[in-house]
Amino acid sequence: MITAAKIDEKKYGRLLAKSVPRVPENDTEYEELLAQIEELMEMDESQLSIEQTKLLTLLSVLVEQYEDKNHPIGNADPIEVLRDLMEQRSLKPKDIWDLFGSKGIASEVLNGKRSISKAHARRLAQFFHVSINVFI
Repeated sequence: MITAAKIDEKKYGRLLAKSVPRVPENDTEYEELLAQIEELMEMDESQLSIEQTKLLTLLSVLVEQYEDKNHPIGNADPIEVLRDLMEQRSLKPKDIWDLFGSKGIASEVLNGKRSISKAHARRLAQFFHVSINVFI
């Protein structure tokens, strides 16, 4: 039986006090949450503490709820969503090659010759800080 690692309540409390997570009420607060998420995601995943991982999850849920309410994507084509997200962030295809594992796969997806796999959808959702559902 696998046991979950125990969270250090004091350490988690200090992280919460530092980040002060709250439901964003406007785009400025939303952007602040995104910046906190990005800071955590820049760390090597293996170096994140349990407490940092819990905070990242909490911040992601808050961002996703805000996006669902204020910036719904609807039933857009996943590849179109990917192209739009790349355009919004001024990304080139080479910037997402690693997410697909190769230049060829990324090119096929962006050209509509291949659909986005579930594994790719997870990586894209994490990279763009959006729900995985927009890529499925």
